[in-house]
Amino acid sequence: MRVLLSTIAVLAVLGGTALADSKVTDDEAAKLKEIVAAWGCEGGTFEKETEGTGVYEAEDVKCKSGNYDFRVD
Repeated sequence: MRVLLSTIAVLAVLGGTALADSKVTDDEAAKLKEIVAAWGCEGGTFEKETEGTGVYEAEDVKCKSGNYDFRVD
């Protein structure tokens, strides 16, 4: 049982790291900048999740109250 659980844990970790986020297009980046600016924030890095969820990420966005990560679908 312990071996089975260890194997499952290893496969879960390896499977999760195989999927990486992809870069956004210039048009997608422009739209994400608009969304971030609407909240009174700026900057950050933009990525698109590759898991097929259609979710975009704006990470380390600077706002007046601190730095945040946005998830936009």
